Amino acid sequence: MPATSGSDARALLSLAAAERSYPGSPPVAALRPADLCIGPRDYVSLMGRSGSGKSTLLNIMGLLDRPSAGSVIFAGTDTEQMPDRQVAGLRAQHIGFVFQSFNLLPQRTATDNVALGLLYQRVPRSHREQIARGTLDRVGLSHRVAAFPGQLSGGEKQRVAIARAVAGRPALLLCDEPTGNLDAASATSVLDLLDGLRDDGIAVVIVTHDPDVAARADRHLVMSDGTVRDTVLGDLGDGPRPAMEH
Repeated sequence: MPATSGSDARALLSLAAAERSYPGSPPVAALRPADLCIGPRDYVSLMGRSGSGKSTLLNIMGLLDRPSAGSVIFAGTDTEQMPDRQVAGLRAQHIGFVFQSFNLLPQRTATDNVALGLLYQRVPRSHREQIARGTLDRVGLSHRVAAFPGQLSGGEKQRVAIARAVAGRPALLLCDEPTGNLDAASATSVLDLLDGLRDDGIAVVIVTHDPDVAARADRHLVMSDGTVRDTVLGDLGDGPRPAMEH
């Protein structure tokens, strides 16, 4: 059974029979036909073995890649026929990304790194620093606004990355192994921060290999051989059984 949640009317993001294959002999089915809905303020974990298709699904959900078939509807807008430039604009305005490797510019301060993320939203230069500093304050880094990445701990770097991702107030935040490079204390601090983002109206999807990280989410998806399903946490063996729909 495909993974679903809620109804299309309430969905922030909907995949309808979306699939992704890559050329080969035979072709590689990285994502098999999937019907998936993410609602506003949803907190969703995505687990699966390496090669199961998690990155492919995340790229399609984040409008970084297009499905080979099926459709992706974001906030009521069907992206299938949209030109790439319009899709990029939709992504810049409404979707934030957090990665395991932080991806901070080493020669820029924490404030500059966050402010640079606002360029794609065409925020006036005069407002970027103010928004960046305010967002760093929200993630507990008001005392590190002038620090360079090399002066920050791993947990602080990830908080800067999260600040950059949410400074433009996205509706959806996609996190790919955000605690993978952190020690236990830093990971807990970052996860506490992600837990609180729904208070700002942000839906969160977190890709993780760690069941303890996944347990913090309200809803759990598992991928296996390109198939995504809702599942009960801990049921991660061969052939995860579908859970009741939300």
